[in-house]
Amino acid sequence: MSTPENTPVPSSKKSARSRAREFALQALYQRLVGKNDPRDIDMFTRNLSGFHKADSALYDALLYGCAEEAQTLDEAIAPVLDRPLEELSPIEHAAMWMGVFEFKHALDVPWKVVINEYVELAKSFGGTDGHKYVNAVLNALAPQFRAAEVNASKA
Repeated sequence: MSTPENTPVPSSKKSARSRAREFALQALYQRLVGKNDPRDIDMFTRNLSGFHKADSALYDALLYGCAEEAQTLDEAIAPVLDRPLEELSPIEHAAMWMGVFEFKHALDVPWKVVINEYVELAKSFGGTDGHKYVNAVLNALAPQFRAAEVNASKA
């Protein structure tokens, strides 16, 4: 059965975890751009359409964890960048924070899945080729945080 061109195609089914990452990316964007308090950002974000479908525990971990560890995350990211942190787009910066945070704290999520999630978010929300930069940076950092897992995948 065909559908007329003007009939909306159902949106893809996103997992609760993917939705949480999407909301956290948007929240951390507000943190980076507006320097807003994470609690205020959280109250705003929880009222957005579709938030009830997100994994709120993962969202909380990403928003509050990245906000609390921002300096440490920046220190991990900066050595592999080809430009100063200040020149990163806020979307790329937030995606890198979240990727490194998951490398460190979400050991149940395979490193390749972490990279894929943030590359996809950078494609959706970032600039034209920002996802390629996020991919390169997270691939460069993966061995630092997930050495055994990365080495096993190369064997």
